[in-house]
Amino acid sequence: MALKVAIVGLPNVGKSTLFNALTKTAAAQAANYPFCTIEPNTGDVAVPEPRLDVLAAIAGSKEIIPSRITFVDIAGLVRGASKGEGLGNQFLANIRDCDAVAFVARCFVDDDITHVENRIDPISDLDIIETELMLADLESLEKRVVNVEKKAKGGDKEAQTTLRLINMALTPLRAGKPARVVKVDKEDEKAWHMLQLLTSLPALYVSNVDEGSADKGNELSDQVAKRAAEDNANAVVISAKIDSELAVLDPEEQAEFLESLGLAEPGLNRLIREAYSLLGLQSYFTVGPKEARAWTIHVGDTAPQAAGVIHTDFEKGFIRAETIAYEDYVALKGEAKAREAGKLRAEGKSYVVKDGDVMNFLFN
Repeated sequence: MALKVAIVGLPNVGKSTLFNALTKTAAAQAANYPFCTIEPNTGDVAVPEPRLDVLAAIAGSKEIIPSRITFVDIAGLVRGASKGEGLGNQFLANIRDCDAVAFVARCFVDDDITHVENRIDPISDLDIIETELMLADLESLEKRVVNVEKKAKGGDKEAQTTLRLINMALTPLRAGKPARVVKVDKEDEKAWHMLQLLTSLPALYVSNVDEGSADKGNELSDQVAKRAAEDNANAVVISAKIDSELAVLDPEEQAEFLESLGLAEPGLNRLIREAYSLLGLQSYFTVGPKEARAWTIHVGDTAPQAAGVIHTDFEKGFIRAETIAYEDYVALKGEAKAREAGKLRAEGKSYVVKDGDVMNFLFN
């Protein structure tokens, strides 16, 4: 399951530093001037999953394969991006290819790093970004609506659905609200997605703080958290500078560095997990001597849909799924004893997979 999260923000808020830390590379050029990132840099990152290590140890798996998410480092947006300012049109198109947006807000003061608006105000920064995305959506829909109206009046059922959804989106956009506030029925989700609205993408607010505020945040990140709560979104506090330093250390050095800072884990782990959760995702596991692997599915997926993530033939020919809850697998030290204890269940086509299920599929 290919999943992409756009890292979006004004220039010099720490997006590329964050991206470098996420991908453990220096692929994105982090420099103190706007538009140092011209092409979107893309990197796959593993979803932190301690349960996978536990399962692999029990099964003696030779290889561990975690779930992955792709992050895309989008060049800094500026005021007027919706009208093409600062290469805005190109950057906005890159966001449309993603499944969610991580809005990075600068919550640190550093006189050596310029701010494109010449002030430190994360809420104003977020307002600028959101406004530009809303203006881009408005322009896109208003260009389409006339042609869609003509088709709808001619009796085109698909156009009638599209027109209804366009009007549903235009109402909040014209009132200065993002399209994600619209509640869409399940049967309309595909057509809604086809509108490719920037502000309909799930959003996560990322407060990039100074090193001394990495554990609890600061007054600026508190403002961002309040804004996230008002928007019914999640927020996470990180120090991109700390995490970029952690990224080049070996595990033992990382542990020592984190302990010295009073941190339980890198901020990036929280960011990745929040992004995973934001997209309504969860993991199930397959475990054996060859490999222990996490597979990404949507919350609410049934056993055949979960099987289809491995191979489409598994879903088409699904017979049943041998399933063990993670806790039972660990407590009973593996599949054999779980089977003996009656904790291995044979689940059919209607079974809704739970996060952490250890599964083996039988298919025709």
